[in-house]
Amino acid sequence: MSDEDGLPDVRYERPKESVWDYPRPPALLSDDRRITVTFGAQVVAETHASTRVLETSHPPVFYVPRHDVRTEFLRPRPGRTHCEWKGAASYWDIVVGDVVAPRAAWSYEHPLPPYEALRGRLAFYPSSVRCAVDGEVVVAQEGDFYGGWITREIEGPFKGGSGTRFW
Repeated sequence: MSDEDGLPDVRYERPKESVWDYPRPPALLSDDRRITVTFGAQVVAETHASTRVLETSHPPVFYVPRHDVRTEFLRPRPGRTHCEWKGAASYWDIVVGDVVAPRAAWSYEHPLPPYEALRGRLAFYPSSVRCAVDGEVVVAQEGDFYGGWITREIEGPFKGGSGTRFW
């Protein structure tokens, strides 16, 4: 069996993680698994040095170091949102040729303490681009506001879908 680029697909069973065991405020964890983000036929990002954000009721979000992102595919997008923990989020379109994935990525250019480790990193919406963790294609968190990455070891239920706003 091979993953998306033809390399041997060596997967190790990871223990299950319930999003209800994640902390609030969120925790940051380094992760050395292979993260790939593709749009169309282009690899937009690839790293073995991501940072996972773990927050109660949410699937993890993987942040990729900017130096592992092909920034020539990024275009800044107007508008900001604010996270009570991390601060102001900036958004990015991904543009490959004439095809655009609007607001497909976000970053915290000036994150609040203690989330400074997110500076210089980007996160991607798996509903807009193909995201994979060690070759496993990620399922997007329902609702698309939080951008969580669901893999086979992540267990819910997850906030984000219809009727979960006030969880």
